[in-house]
Amino acid sequence: MSSIDTPAEVPRPRAAAAGAAAPNTMTWVTLALMTTASVASLRAAPTMAVYGLACVFLYLVPAIVFLLPTALVSAELASGWNGGVYRWVSEGLSKPLGFLAVWCQFAMTIFYYPSLLAFVASTIAYVIDPSLASNGVYTAIVIMVLYWTGVWVSSRGTKALAGLSSWGLVIGTLVPGTILVVLGMIFLGQGNPSAAPMNADHLLPQWTGLASLVLIVNNFLSYSGMEMNAVHVSSLKNPGKEYPKSMFLAVCLVLLIFILPALAISWVVPADQLSLTAGVMQAFDAFFSYFDIGWMTPIAAVMLISASLAGMLTWLAGPSKGLLEISRSEGYLPPFLQQLNKFGVQQNILVTQGVVTSIIALMYALIPNVSSVYWIFSTITTQVYLIVYLLMFAAAMRLRKTHPDHPRGYRAPALGLICTVGLLASLAALAIGFVPPSQFGGGSVWAYALFIGSGLLVLGFLIPWAFLKFRKPSWRTAAASSDPTAEGDRS
Repeated sequence: MSSIDTPAEVPRPRAAAAGAAAPNTMTWVTLALMTTASVASLRAAPTMAVYGLACVFLYLVPAIVFLLPTALVSAELASGWNGGVYRWVSEGLSKPLGFLAVWCQFAMTIFYYPSLLAFVASTIAYVIDPSLASNGVYTAIVIMVLYWTGVWVSSRGTKALAGLSSWGLVIGTLVPGTILVVLGMIFLGQGNPSAAPMNADHLLPQWTGLASLVLIVNNFLSYSGMEMNAVHVSSLKNPGKEYPKSMFLAVCLVLLIFILPALAISWVVPADQLSLTAGVMQAFDAFFSYFDIGWMTPIAAVMLISASLAGMLTWLAGPSKGLLEISRSEGYLPPFLQQLNKFGVQQNILVTQGVVTSIIALMYALIPNVSSVYWIFSTITTQVYLIVYLLMFAAAMRLRKTHPDHPRGYRAPALGLICTVGLLASLAALAIGFVPPSQFGGGSVWAYALFIGSGLLVLGFLIPWAFLKFRKPSWRTAAASSDPTAEGDRS
């Protein structure tokens, strides 16, 4: 949630029309790179670096059981039904469940922004004072200042934001990730011992109970976003052959970007000293100090910061815009939340979300361990977003049965098996998410599970249920297709 650096999908009627006029305008390599930009990020690397060589296993498993099923299933749905996850779930299951899906796409960002900006705060700390990286008050202040600045920028309707995620892949992921890996290889090549064992005995995670595998749940969020670029499947010359090749290349690139930097971090930062928010900068600082190029630490920090902020800005308007369009045509949200400012931006939704985000940010000031708060919010984000995938897999299976002859530009092979694997993997991730990772030490398991469960219940079920329960016919303010401001903000 990369870790996700691309805004949630919204209906784009004019883009679809343009695609009809000029089909086959994209190569499978281009689509692979777009998908990689949507999914890959360095932010999740520290959470897997604590496992050392075993992180390879922990990345490969969710890639096979979640990443590939998501890519293949979303491609079939996108090539047959435009309008994104709301249309897919509405057609396959029901409109209320379609609203639940699009709501969860939006709601997960409420916890995504604090965790993303906590990473930014810890990175900024390495430019100012590294000790601030573990200071909860400092982290909370940075989160609130940056978020509200982002709201102000987004509310101005700045069109330049649409392309930020593309250069964010290069500046904030590929370049620093490559530097990290190259320095790590030189470090080991000079005979320095790795902080984490790199022998065959450590290929699998050490089994110390269920908690030893809990960090795998974060990888489901890291891999989320594959469905965003599935809408471009119809732009390929031969979707049936080229889309699988595109996804295979994207999966390989994503795995390299995730695995190699995580390994590099584990080579130089011991697991018991690794911060889940500042781990990337800890590794850069250690490598730069060893090679006597400490002056590069602020440069690396600025690269990571710029990419993360670009990701936040591109995400900020996207999910709420999708929710707005559905609500204006179907009446899911009260008119207050549907109002647009003079720039055509859903400012009331952004401000309301900002109030909740600010309250959540205060948790960083109240809970001593910043890494613990970061992990809790990342887990809640994952739990809420997994609901979207559960609905998507179920809708895909039902649509194949109820609409077998509906035109599809791409048909996923063995769809029933793929959806079953995806459903079981998502349910397993949901269950594992309630167990605290072993790094949490002696904290209360029940308190942790209660906190995660409360966040999932309130954000993922009670709030959307309340909107559906109390909505009125007067809430349907306009058809999204007739609203000149209703087109998606992203390109």
